[in-house]
Amino acid sequence: MIQRLPVAAALLGALYVAYRAATYGGVKFVLATLIGVIAGFALYHAAFGFTGAWRRIVTEQRGVGLRAQVMLLGLTALIAYPLIGWYGTGAWVHPVGIGMIVGAFLFGMGMQLGGGCGSGTLFTVGGGSSRMVITLSFFIIGSMFGRAHASWWRDLPSFERMSFIREFGVPGALLITFALLAAIWIASTRIERAAHGTLETGRKTGSIVMGPWSPWLGALGLVFVSIATLLVLNRPWGITAAFPFWGAKIADGIGLPITEYSYWKWSENALSRSVFQNTTSIMDFGLMLGALAASGLAGKFAPVWRLNRTEVLTAIAGGLLMGFGARLAYGCNIGAYLGGVASGSIHAWAWALAAFAGSSLVAWWRMPRMGAPVPA
Repeated sequence: MIQRLPVAAALLGALYVAYRAATYGGVKFVLATLIGVIAGFALYHAAFGFTGAWRRIVTEQRGVGLRAQVMLLGLTALIAYPLIGWYGTGAWVHPVGIGMIVGAFLFGMGMQLGGGCGSGTLFTVGGGSSRMVITLSFFIIGSMFGRAHASWWRDLPSFERMSFIREFGVPGALLITFALLAAIWIASTRIERAAHGTLETGRKTGSIVMGPWSPWLGALGLVFVSIATLLVLNRPWGITAAFPFWGAKIADGIGLPITEYSYWKWSENALSRSVFQNTTSIMDFGLMLGALAASGLAGKFAPVWRLNRTEVLTAIAGGLLMGFGARLAYGCNIGAYLGGVASGSIHAWAWALAAFAGSSLVAWWRMPRMGAPVPA
């Protein structure tokens, strides 16, 4: 049964964000808000999360979520590489260094403790998860600390930036990327067949409006979001870069001497800007509101206010680890991994390996013992 209040709140909230954003960036910012809403809607209805898919392949030997991610990455690359290589659309290509590897590993650990990645945290907050509000709060705090220390970590030894598109051209880059993705697909099917004899296909799509969606439809929705972001904002989709900005704005607003810290000394002018001037922020707001609308349409908006000690502690630890790690590692599963793969950057693959290692460590050894909730 549709819950009218969450749906109405989401609609009014999206209109407000779009109106405020339009005063700074016009139609482009309104479109960014809408893209964020679509992202939240797709993420919620498909329950599309990197955290749960990575956990399941390790602990249950089920790979349907991982294969849906392969589909997302492959289709995004297929469209993004020509846009970047032939038409000059913006891309994110970062060096692979010690700081990035450490940050991605910490982020992977935090995913399993916190119960979601960057996008997973936002869409579950929008969908009414009170526990994930704690994760997001400490995600923001961890991001502030990570931002303050990122320069030290990035001064550690690293390799030069490398773009498959620049080195091998669009056809060569696609060939390399598809080969890597095919290896993941094949490995996941072999692991699952060896353990269970058959492959999961994922749940079927119910209603497009009220859900649920299959992981394949969710992946298609996120391909649209990724490419739309490239076309509208001339850059890949990102999420966590807004978090230290939010934290600094809150700290400054309540009178904490945030500008005395080295990073914010030269960024002091940024604190005078509205969050509605920041495209990552308005997309994040839209994402949470899209998830709120989806939860109301599905009749599933039901926040739980009573949390046990373990749930609170793991949410805090996960949020801090993800926030700190994301700033060292150039982002989360969306900005660093999806955005990096969409840019043809080798750093995305190094990020994925390090984050998967950290995620697997916690999934194997800590989550069953701690009794933490199953991540989305």
